[in-house]
Amino acid sequence: MQRLKTRAQFQAVLAGTIIARTPHFALHRNQLDTKIPVPETAEPVEPGGLFRHQDMWIGAMVPKRWAKRAVTRNAIKRQIYTVCADFSQLYPQAAFVVRLRSGFARAQFVSAVSDQLRQAVRHEIQTLMQAGAKEA
Repeated sequence: MQRLKTRAQFQAVLAGTIIARTPHFALHRNQLDTKIPVPETAEPVEPGGLFRHQDMWIGAMVPKRWAKRAVTRNAIKRQIYTVCADFSQLYPQAAFVVRLRSGFARAQFVSAVSDQLRQAVRHEIQTLMQAGAKEA
């Protein structure tokens, strides 16, 4: 499993299709074998293209809009990468982005990082990845 690193990689995957959704997350996919257009605003692409290796590529997008504190964003990203590693055998060689699309209620999760929040995020990402595995 490879991680997305550049803005161009993220933009290319987000231009693909959404294959699964949960109340807080969306899973985007773009096939590696298709010709992926490089946005004009993106940085220059190396000669091998955006995705050099035929592997499962994964990226996590957790905007400040939905998770204000950095510690919360980092905890959510850690959960995303951990769960995706568990599901990597079920997915084809393609590029995926897990995107946070709404915030978790601060009334329910008072602490920036709590075991309750971690468990809720982990459970929802597992549900997302199971639904995505059926579509992939």
